[in-house]
Amino acid sequence: MSYKEKIDSNRVPQHVAIIMDGNGRWAKERGKDRSFGHHQGAETVHSITEDAARLGVKYLTLYTFSTENWSRPASEIEALMNLLFDSLEEETFMKNNIQFRIIGDMSQLPVNVQERLASCIKNTSTNTGLTLVLALNYSSKWELTEAMKQIAALVKDNKINPEEITDQTIQEHLATSFMPNPDLLIRTGGEYRLSNYLLWQCAYSELYFCETHWPDFGSEEFYKAILSYQNRERRFGKTSEQLR
Repeated sequence: MSYKEKIDSNRVPQHVAIIMDGNGRWAKERGKDRSFGHHQGAETVHSITEDAARLGVKYLTLYTFSTENWSRPASEIEALMNLLFDSLEEETFMKNNIQFRIIGDMSQLPVNVQERLASCIKNTSTNTGLTLVLALNYSSKWELTEAMKQIAALVKDNKINPEEITDQTIQEHLATSFMPNPDLLIRTGGEYRLSNYLLWQCAYSELYFCETHWPDFGSEEFYKAILSYQNRERRFGKTSEQLR
């Protein structure tokens, strides 16, 4: 029996976040340039997005480019930006009823990429199926810093008292305020860290790490991660007895 056949369709995670790691190492193992790995990784994005939509996942958030990635070689950054521009398949989004969103500071991206992203966001805004979210020029430290600035401005303008600031206040000022926190966080590529990704939001997410590099992360690997999630007990601070 395949992993997909074992999945309980009534307990699919509402929000899956993924750290797509291993593109460069996958390419180097094959004697190729790192950009070759990124191109293959883009193909995996398309297939996993369709898999998630078919399963009934509501939100899929992919760590695409972090604020720290600007320190990579200029040639790799240029290749990544060109790939991002070329790989946005708006027709596929429309065919599959997928809404497209971005979290991160778009202002630092190349103008042509900004325009391409904005167009895709606008044209898919009324779609009601899966919401695909790309984290672009994103980091949790950037996001939390921006949220603190916004809340500080409200305090300065006497629109809120410091004593009134709650977890919910912070949540409402995060870039992810339009969607629920991830139920499941997947990281491919064999590393065991969160790399400045959705740190606030993943406080109670189930974490799944695998050795498979992102270009090789196929449908069955994705279904395996979903099944692992379904076999866990999510207690949110309570005891097993309380849940029963």
